Amino acid sequence: MMATKQGKNDNRLSDKEALHIAETTDVSPRQAKELAEKHGKDKARKEAKNFKAEG
Repeated sequence: MMATKQGKNDNRLSDKEALHIAETTDVSPRQAKELAEKHGKDKARKEAKNFKAEG
């Protein structure tokens, strides 16, 4: 059985985290999750705000 990805290397957002980013920026929860997977959780928030600025 393969181990699941956890800890620092897990960049997936929970639905609640994704919803919070979506509510405070112009990205959708799905986009927030994609940003987190691509850039990491911490940077996803910044990327989402940049997304809003570029609008």
